[in-house]
Amino acid sequence: MPIVGDSLAMITTPSARQEFLETIPIFAGLNADAVAEIALAAEEAEFRAGQIIVREDEPGNRMFIIHSGRVQVVKHLGQPRETVLATFGARDFLGEMSIIECVARAASLRTVEDSFLFALKGTDLYHLFRHQPDQYAKFRLAYRIRI
Repeated sequence: MPIVGDSLAMITTPSARQEFLETIPIFAGLNADAVAEIALAAEEAEFRAGQIIVREDEPGNRMFIIHSGRVQVVKHLGQPRETVLATFGARDFLGEMSIIECVARAASLRTVEDSFLFALKGTDLYHLFRHQPDQYAKFRLAYRIRI
């Protein structure tokens, strides 16, 4: 569960969100209107070090963009064979597969340090598809290139 409060610096203006999101590789090919739409939809979430953001095998309904902090991708969380697959930091994004492919979470996400993230829901991307299908196609292409 994310924490809400003033403990981490939050970006509160849509223009500041847009400016930040324009630097994220998966949004790099999108026009300003598309990124503005995403920036308006993005939710802010703060997590303390060691918090679980999502758990493996849960239905996925959000992707995350890390503004600050570090997040681990973990298989078999809390089990003897727990394995950290990767650690991501600022300007990285995670969880897009679960909302684009409509699959359960392939791994858990756990913060390594206090972290501030943006979250986008699958419905946010659907709205982009409805309003700007060409921009949604560019987003999907960027996703395909990543995988």
